[in-house]
Amino acid sequence: MQEHAVIANFDYAGDDLDPLYDVEQQLESAITDAEVGEFDGNEIAADLSDGTLSMYGPDAEALFQVVRPILAAAKCLRKLRVTLRFGPPKGGVAERVELIET
Repeated sequence: MQEHAVIANFDYAGDDLDPLYDVEQQLESAITDAEVGEFDGNEIAADLSDGTLSMYGPDAEALFQVVRPILAAAKCLRKLRVTLRFGPPKGGVAERVELIET
């Protein structure tokens, strides 16, 4: 089951969405190749100021280990704050927040 989540919140440093789409393709390929879950997509502000990338799988730690290097290398993402959720989206589920320097 895809109960765990890795949610990356960021400030966006781009004038268009092409760099973000490149990052998304890298994430999707890496997650699929490692068989650790799925990339679900993004939410981005209309003014391109900030956004969220959502990924789900059975093990948030394994998923984060795969996506962390890609997120850290993405020049278009700033002030990355990644939440690892260790269960379904409901109250009382354990979470951990990781800050990624870019």
